[in-house]
Order: sequence, then structure tokens, then C-alpha cells
Amino acid sequence: MTYKATLDWMFSQLPMYQRQGKIAFKKDLTNTLSLTAHLGNPHQKFKSVHVAGTNGKGSTSHMIAAVLQEAGYKVGLYTSPHLKDFRERIKINGNCISEKEVVQFIKNNKTFLEQQKLSFFEMTVGLAFDYFAKQKVDIAIIEVGLGGRLDSTNIITPEVSVITNIGFDHTQMLGNTLPEIAFEKAGIIKKGIPVVVSERQPEVQNVFLKRSEELAAPIYFAEDEVTEDYKSDLLGLYQQKNSKAAVQTLLVLRKQGFKISDKEIKKGLLEVVNNTGLLGRWQTLGHNPLIICDTAHNKEGLTYVLKQLAEQVFEKLHIVIGVVNDKDLSSVLPLFPKNAMYYFCRPDIPRGLDADELRIEASSFQLNGLSYLSVLQALNAARSNTKSTDLIFVGGSTFVVAEVV
Repeated sequence: MTYKATLDWMFSQLPMYQRQGKIAFKKDLTNTLSLTAHLGNPHQKFKSVHVAGTNGKGSTSHMIAAVLQEAGYKVGLYTSPHLKDFRERIKINGNCISEKEVVQFIKNNKTFLEQQKLSFFEMTVGLAFDYFAKQKVDIAIIEVGLGGRLDSTNIITPEVSVITNIGFDHTQMLGNTLPEIAFEKAGIIKKGIPVVVSERQPEVQNVFLKRSEELAAPIYFAEDEVTEDYKSDLLGLYQQKNSKAAVQTLLVLRKQGFKISDKEIKKGLLEVVNNTGLLGRWQTLGHNPLIICDTAHNKEGLTYVLKQLAEQVFEKLHIVIGVVNDKDLSSVLPLFPKNAMYYFCRPDIPRGLDADELRIEASSFQLNGLSYLSVLQALNAARSNTKSTDLIFVGGSTFVVAEVV
């Protein structure tokens, strides 16, 4: 099969949470364990850092990887979802896995994958672990896909576990309260393995303290441990919390024998985009007018982004927005400013919410504008309707941002 045919097979034949929603979520690790056994247990052949959380886990993973690369290590990085190309999910030192490697893995294992009825996410985790083992990475930063306890990545025994901000997202799978969601994230904590929690959130800190005590896992709250504010080339205000989580994780790795200097930590945090290729985090897409996009898509993430947006200098604000159809709009739409012009659109995935539905729902929160057939149509309409002193923001969903970066 060609690379395109391989991806088409992966995407269309097998459920994928990002495209189809709850149907793709499997509450079981049996499939992943059977796949890794079939592959010769590649996840046991490299060291790793495991990163969970509702917000910030992607940025934190990239920060850790960027610094370890700066320190001279061969670093695997597994993240999801991708923005432009599936291969973004699996990188070594910022370079995506090759199309040939993806095609070969599916070709070699297709019969097994079909027999076991593995999900898109399960087979992708198997591909990543197999690739990292074959390429003999020094360490891999593994981002959880969904939740933690029952996520396909949760078969690794990492050097350190990391848990970033906890918020309301994927509640139909993870629970309707913050402690319930935190319990699922805490599932990545392993016996005797240090865990770094980015912040002390009053509603959930006891969940992590209890779990770490049960497993005799040393716990560090990064906001207590890291007093310095580190600068990063990731410019969102929310990145300050992520950088502290990354720094504390790196300090734990240093205790375990990794050679990482203070200078390398500071330089790596300033080279996250260059070292890892991260996209879509408070990213500038254009000037005159200033165009900014961000992948924040839930209440906690959007609160930070919209606060930062309000601090920008502009004459008029234009917001291009689209969401997925399982989004709790009553929790996110009230966060958006009423004095902006809105351009409603639908991200080009099966679970994208119809733009007219979004417009009607938004109007009940006094957010007014027109709906468009695509993200690019909406952005082009915003561009044609602005002055150089205006600001255009594009967001609401990772998948909206994916179409403009």
C-alpha cells in the first residue's frame, strides 16, 4: 500500500476517538498488551517519561523533549492528535517518522491488527513503541491520549510520571467531577516511580496525594518546587505552569543520572518550536492585521487564552470559531467576549459541529456573526473585513487550528 492508502485504512476501518468520539474509547488495556507482546515488548527497551493531564500535556511533553535534545540525548516524542500529518505523532529529535516506516509497520502487522480488531489509537501506540525501540532512543516522552488509567500508553514503566492541569473534558468517558477525572489521570502513577504534578488544584490535589502514598511514589508539586519563572518560545500565559512542570520533571531526571545543565534547561525552553516542531500554541499566523491561533478547546484552557487575548492591543476583535459536536457549549461560550465579530465554521472532521448550529447556540450568549461552509472561508471572510489595526483569533478546536497552520 502507499502511505495515503495505509492512512486511509487506519482512519476508515478502525475507530479513532478524535474523529468519532465515544465509540472509539476502549476501557481495557488487553489489546495494547497483546500487540506489544506480538511486537516483542518494545516498550520495555527504552526509558520514558509519561505525561497526562487535561490541559498542557502536549506543551509540557514538547518542553521536556526540547531540553533533553539540547542536553544531547536521542529523544522520542509521542503526542496526539496531529495537526497536519499523522507522522507528527511520532518524532525523534523533532523529525517525524518516515512514511516508509508507517507503511512497513502496517504491512508487516496488518493480519494481526485485523484479527485483534485493534483501534486506531492502539495500533499507533504500538507503532510508536516499536519505532522508538528499533531506533534505540535514549528516552521517549509519551503523552497520554485520553485519561490515563486505561489509556493505551499506560503499559510503560516510566522514569517519572507527569500530570498537568485537570479540567472538564471528555466527561462522557472520564467522569463528571474533577476528582473523578483526576482519578483517571492518577492511573499513570506507578509503584515507587516519582510523579510531578504541575499545580496544587484544591479540588484534586488529595486524589494525587492519596494515590502517590498508596504506591510509595515520591510526589512533587511543581508550583511549590520551581520558584523561578522560566522563559519559553511558547508564548501563551498558561505556558508558565507548563514550564514549571517540565523543569521539575527534568530535575527529577537529573537526580536519576541524566546529565542536564541549568543552561541546557533555559536554552531548551527557548527552542521548543525549533527542536520539536510544535504548532498551534498561541501561534502568530500573520501581521497587519495580527492573526493568532491557539488549540485551547475547554473551559480551563480557553480561560487562559481569552484572558491573554483581552490584553492585546487592537481596534476590533474578529473571532473565527468552530467546535466538535460533543463540546459542552454552555461551559465555553460564556467565556468569549460579546464585543467581537464572530465567524462560525465547522472543522472538517465527522464530529465537527454544524456552523449554523454553533451560530444559533452562540447567539443565546450574545455572540453574533455569520456562519461559513469551511474554516478557510471563515478566515478569508475575517481577513476581508478587517483593518490593519484589528486582531483575528482562530480557535475553539484543535481541528480548526489544524486547517490554518
